[in-house]
Amino acid sequence: MPKRLVLLLSAFSLAFPAFAVDPAIKKQLEKLDPATRLEQSCDTEAMSRINKDETGYKPDKVIAYTFKDPVPSDDRLEAPGAVFRSKGDWYHLSYTCITGPQHINVRDLQYKIGEKVPREKWEKYYLYD
Repeated sequence: MPKRLVLLLSAFSLAFPAFAVDPAIKKQLEKLDPATRLEQSCDTEAMSRINKDETGYKPDKVIAYTFKDPVPSDDRLEAPGAVFRSKGDWYHLSYTCITGPQHINVRDLQYKIGEKVPREKWEKYYLYD
């Protein structure tokens, strides 16, 4: 009996994404084409995770393509040249994101926060207040 329970719980956990999406955000994401949906889902999850972590950052915007184009493949997005804005400043960010097949629910997200982007570079990279 315990073996069956373990198998059942394992199968149950695979049926649901690691990070659930707010219903209002899900509705908006469903309107996007799959490539844009993948990027936006990952950007949204990165912003949410950074906000919840004990980093002290409070991001209100993530952009996946500022310093380097993101690399999509199936249900995965590598964003080595991303940025996020927190409390009026921009910071380098790189992340790897894996979603479900609909590109809505993020199953895994690994990220690394980099240095602050100097204000004198904002205009060159189309960053704003």
